[in-house]
Amino acid sequence: MAASRAKPLPFEVQGKPGRLLGMTPRAFLRDYWQKRPLLIRGAFPGYTSPVEPDDLAGLACEDGVLARLIQHDRANDGWTVRSGPFPEELFPGLGDRDWTLLVQDMDKWDPDIAALVDAFDFLPRWRIDDVMVSFAATGGSVGAHVDQYDVFLLQAQGHRRWQIDAGDAMGHGVPAMAFRDDVELKLLREFVPTHDWVLAPGDMLYLPPNVPHNGVAEDPCLTFSLGMRAPATAELMGDYIDTLAAEADESLRYTDPDLAPPRDANEIDATAMGRVVEALNAIRMADADALGDWFGRFITTYRSAAGPGLPESPARSRIEVEWDLQQGAVLVRHPWTRVAWRRARRGASLYVAGHCHALPVRDAQRLSAAAVLDATTYAALSEAARDCVMALVTEGHYRLDMDDDGDTP
Repeated sequence: MAASRAKPLPFEVQGKPGRLLGMTPRAFLRDYWQKRPLLIRGAFPGYTSPVEPDDLAGLACEDGVLARLIQHDRANDGWTVRSGPFPEELFPGLGDRDWTLLVQDMDKWDPDIAALVDAFDFLPRWRIDDVMVSFAATGGSVGAHVDQYDVFLLQAQGHRRWQIDAGDAMGHGVPAMAFRDDVELKLLREFVPTHDWVLAPGDMLYLPPNVPHNGVAEDPCLTFSLGMRAPATAELMGDYIDTLAAEADESLRYTDPDLAPPRDANEIDATAMGRVVEALNAIRMADADALGDWFGRFITTYRSAAGPGLPESPARSRIEVEWDLQQGAVLVRHPWTRVAWRRARRGASLYVAGHCHALPVRDAQRLSAAAVLDATTYAALSEAARDCVMALVTEGHYRLDMDDDGDTP
């Protein structure tokens, strides 16, 4: 009797109460993460966008906001891209078709969108980059393209048609990846979709890296795009080598105490190259803590579009801050401050915007997880952790909120 074949994994599932993925996180990570696309109907049932298109347009007019406007000329299949900030008078003249406004880092600008990230706690927090929000007029699109990172596309308002090419996941071969050379955007020259879906509010599409896709607004709509941080190997190597070079001991040099007369004085022979390898190995981060500290500093600054603001002026003393906490105030972490931690040889290392702080494990966990510190949380910290918090206040990574509302600045 022939062995039964395993049932193919579906590309579309229905969300369940308490399971936005329609399955356990473990099953999703095992079967779909970086392997195959997945559409989850009703991932966020009854979802209502916390922002309106006018809010997005207003933000795109402000300095310091990363925003793009993409327009499509259907008649000539031409595309134009403009970067913000935009003048307010621009938007009324855009018409009601074929344009898209994209604003990056909306989780830093809006606390309700930031709260959406908590639903993705089945992923390492340091891997999540930002939530980009796009408003598309009817017919609006950014064209068929691929992303180099994982992305979750949540439909927040209106309807968007998504077409994807899942041929690779279906065993049909790797899709063509040639790009057009006649547009500013990196658009695919060829795009042959295998799936065609229309998403309604609350539906969510997961796409692994390098899956060709194209989204077109069926009506005016808002889409939230939660993207991952995925440093290229070249970026990792560049920062790693820069760190090695900056910290290398000048006394470590190429040496050849075992030098023998060469067969050819002009040849770089295999023995010499062996010594080169030894010289390089002498400065590599063989120590796990040194390597971990480098990566912790790197990843908490990687792709940071902005930094924390200036601390309060005049600065409040530690006694004043601690008194205010006792009276009901809270310390709110700056939304642009990125935090992660890892276990070290002794205790833990807390990484805050590229800086390392040695703390007990419990404190590093608490400070990483808590975007808001109240008097109770602060009092439960060790003396070293409270010192760390006060240093971060001085650097502008926390602000004192006297209203105890927890809103981000």
